[in-house]
Amino acid sequence: MIGRREFITLLGGAAAWPTVARGQQQRRTAHIGVFSYLRENDQRAKVYIEAFLKGVAEFGWSQGSNLRIEYRYTGGNAALIRQYATELSALAVDVVLVAGGSHVGPLQQVTRTLPIVFVEAADAVGSGFVESLARPGGNALALPISNSTSAENGSNCSSRSRRI
Repeated sequence: MIGRREFITLLGGAAAWPTVARGQQQRRTAHIGVFSYLRENDQRAKVYIEAFLKGVAEFGWSQGSNLRIEYRYTGGNAALIRQYATELSALAVDVVLVAGGSHVGPLQQVTRTLPIVFVEAADAVGSGFVESLARPGGNALALPISNSTSAENGSNCSSRSRRI
């Protein structure tokens, strides 16, 4: 289970990734896809989205102002996973944040250029999503999350997210 603190920190940093990676000013509107295995009405989804919005706000992003977000919830439905992966790729979002390892493969099948940041994949390297956690290669970046909410792990996550 992802801790709320880790989710805020990691996804807040991930939202800044397209701007940092491309060296652009933060004044433009970022377009982010959120691709989740949860159902939209799942309480965890609501908590994660609240945390995500709070996290991106810490980096100066505000939905409706300089941030546009495309949400896709599948509830684990395989047909929806493929459909939404194709939709997000066609929308040409700047980055897709993926919650759930089952969603990474279908997304990589439809795009090898769109940046993918994902959490909650049991074995990102073994599944072939990334070459290694240190040097992922390709268009995907796995963010391993510790279940611990210790101050040490929180600061480690924070420093990683700022580098993305």
